[in-house]
Amino acid sequence: MEEISLTPEEVAAKLKIAKNTVYELIKRGELPAYRVGRKIRVDLKDVENYKRQGKKVDLSSDTRLLNLSNGGKSNNILVNKPPLPQGIVICGQDVLLDVLSRQLERHPNGIHAFRHNVGSFPGLMALYHEKADLAAIHLWDGDTNVYNIPYVRHMLPGVKTVILHLACRMQGFYVAKGNPKNINAWQDLTRGEISFINREKGSGTRVLLDEKLRLLGINRHLIKGYEIEEPSHLGIASAVARGDADVGLGNEKVSMQVRGVDFIPLQKERYELVLRKEDLQKPYIQAVVEILQSKEFKNELYGLGDYDVTETGKIIAFSLSDSEYLVNK
Repeated sequence: MEEISLTPEEVAAKLKIAKNTVYELIKRGELPAYRVGRKIRVDLKDVENYKRQGKKVDLSSDTRLLNLSNGGKSNNILVNKPPLPQGIVICGQDVLLDVLSRQLERHPNGIHAFRHNVGSFPGLMALYHEKADLAAIHLWDGDTNVYNIPYVRHMLPGVKTVILHLACRMQGFYVAKGNPKNINAWQDLTRGEISFINREKGSGTRVLLDEKLRLLGINRHLIKGYEIEEPSHLGIASAVARGDADVGLGNEKVSMQVRGVDFIPLQKERYELVLRKEDLQKPYIQAVVEILQSKEFKNELYGLGDYDVTETGKIIAFSLSDSEYLVNK
């Protein structure tokens, strides 16, 4: 039987609530939703499940239900809120995208940001298939020693794009405190007594590893644990801290958050944001650019640690045509 999907407007009519409230339910994760192209859809069965669960939703187009804590007891208070625009999808996993999303929602020309926590390859594919509006990537090309531009050119054929710089980060090894096994170089991964834990295919960290192995002529089959994957920097660092692996690869910031882990720096990487060139003049995309270039955004990143914000907000490259790309040096 074919699944019936509804627009947010149709969901609002069925639940007898405002369309803006539907977007709030989706944003809070209370109502499952997905994108078809650039439109949001909700399956009818999920709407019916929501109704059966007996969740209380706003019956007013101008109010939102907030749950406030008071002495350990919860009180439901209705607070007037302005109408909320349809959101955009940002692909990427770094916490700086949370900072960007929060500042974007309160910008005068801002918009809701739905975060899709995926790696660089899936993010670019979502952008190519118009299932995302922005994709944050850190993909190193070993042959040119260039980040991101070669991958954007080849993975988004026919799509004119713009690349905005987010920040530079340091990539390196997570090892146990004190580095008891003296792991300092890529070649150390092949030592028989060393166990490794890997990132998932398609992540920028995995691409960095595989490119280094290729250029150095290191056989990945000699790396114990190469096939064992974790989907985040935090998962890698935690595995090393627990002793489940001797070494993993990730960014420096996460090593500051996990006890019992030291960081061995290896390579400075460029973390950048890709968008369709045709979207650049839209007010909410202009808001993204303004935020990235703002002192407030850069100061917050600086406070988080492991971010070089020297070029943050700069347009790094953009398409001139389907085959030409201009690098902004």
